[in-house]
Amino acid sequence: MKKILVIEDDEILNSGLCYNIQKIELFPVSAYCIKDAEEKLKKETFDLILLDINLPDGNGFDFAQKAMPKYHTPLIFLTAHNLEEEMIKGLQLGADDYIVKPFSIKVVMEKIQVVLRRCYGGRGAEIYFCGNLVIDFKNHTIMRKKEALALTPTEFEILQVLVENRGQILTKDLLLEKIWDRKGNYVNEHTLSLNVSRLRNKIADDEFNYIKTIYGLGYKWSEN
Repeated sequence: MKKILVIEDDEILNSGLCYNIQKIELFPVSAYCIKDAEEKLKKETFDLILLDINLPDGNGFDFAQKAMPKYHTPLIFLTAHNLEEEMIKGLQLGADDYIVKPFSIKVVMEKIQVVLRRCYGGRGAEIYFCGNLVIDFKNHTIMRKKEALALTPTEFEILQVLVENRGQILTKDLLLEKIWDRKGNYVNEHTLSLNVSRLRNKIADDEFNYIKTIYGLGYKWSEN
């Protein structure tokens, strides 16, 4: 299980971040100041650091400048300052992302998973939260509002391809090609349409539809 060091002096925010990190099946460790973080880094290895810039005993930028060459750990800055020069400074220090407060917890969790996917080849993508869905790609399970949904293997395969390419329009031909390449199971266009329709009906609710039909083009996964 990937370990995330959360360096944030606001105890409520730190606790909230750790709670949500646990929900995506990662292991959070809290630190509330630079000294605390340094002690934990001496004893443990972390896969990603969430770092507040303004800490009681120092500046997050200075800490990152000293720590990053030593530990080579992916880093996401948290800050209350929406200043372009600070963002540039953070990125120049080698940060993988920069999040401005106040932020959406869902956005932070997604950014954590994006960085983990990029740095560790997909581990951060095993659990995916979207709307009222929790999708476990490793164990091929899906929950909607804490209710387990029963998907066929083909439906789950279509779901995974759509999620992995979220934001992009996938034509029927492209979907068929990806499913064929990944599993080797033949699915024709008519069967694909039926499976997409059944999948949409199973996962949709009053708030979210998830799968959008782009008429004349194909399908698109929507997180809104």
